[in-house]
Amino acid sequence: MIGARDGAQAMAKRPTMSHPTNLEIDVLRSFVAGVQLNSFARAAKLIGRSQSAVSLHLRKLEQQTGQVLFRKAGRGLHLTDAGETLLRYAQKLINLNDEALSAVAGDDVSGRVRVGLPPDLAETWLPDLLGRFARSHPTVAVEARVERNAVLLEALDAGALDVALFWCLGEDGTQRPGRLLAEFPIVWIVPAGFAPDDQARLPLVLMGAPCLFAAKAIAALEESGRPWRSVFTSTSLSGIWAAISAELGVTVRTPLSVPAGLHILASGGLPELGRASLRLRAADAPSRSVQRFIDILEATVAAAPSVAGSRIAPNVGRAFA
Repeated sequence: MIGARDGAQAMAKRPTMSHPTNLEIDVLRSFVAGVQLNSFARAAKLIGRSQSAVSLHLRKLEQQTGQVLFRKAGRGLHLTDAGETLLRYAQKLINLNDEALSAVAGDDVSGRVRVGLPPDLAETWLPDLLGRFARSHPTVAVEARVERNAVLLEALDAGALDVALFWCLGEDGTQRPGRLLAEFPIVWIVPAGFAPDDQARLPLVLMGAPCLFAAKAIAALEESGRPWRSVFTSTSLSGIWAAISAELGVTVRTPLSVPAGLHILASGGLPELGRASLRLRAADAPSRSVQRFIDILEATVAAAPSVAGSRIAPNVGRAFA
């Protein structure tokens, strides 16, 4: 039981109604970045502060809230229930702060933004991105085009897009122009209860050519000597998910947009597939509205929920830091 003295000390740490505590945005930013990157050393680099400064921010948050925000679990740290609650509110407060600054700075921004992005992002980041941009720049029209890499890059080169996000796999990512936003592991995605049969040809559900992920899967299987067969192809990611849900076979993608009910195969004798990098390219001399869209896009990437094995590139999202 907590003694009277301990209870009094605990109460003394909590903010009182007569003196409300104001949470600082830069302190919350350190907290959120550390959780999302699963490393406060990497968070320090991302937000441009020393690791000791980030540690001070975390101690300050615990003092201000009167709660323990992290618990030790093995070699790592995990959020307590209080930490999970604070994380949800911290993300909202940071977003509101950034949107307020963007709205004030962008009062005279108008025109349109034509953005192209792969289907993975349309299912995950696009709703939040569009909402944040519309609240900050309500007079700017946005045209979104969801396509595969080759189509998006051709449209950008032809002047039909202002900005494009696209995937690069392996060493190809270092050869492409544009800015690195994030990296993700490439994983095997399977229906519930799937167990690969070493004696049977692996049933593949893949996007039709040209598809970097399909080519990567086939090359890895053939290099490892694993037999395979194509059982379903689709031009849309929703078609791929439907086929996996129907237990027709397996596919490869990043963990970014795996629907509920499907699983990432942690082991099972299938070959390793490496990593995919997400890059951004903009047309030459982007307008102010396009640049503001890119700023908010990068802030959205930096604030997105973390994905196991992912890495946000340094300085992404720093426009609002």
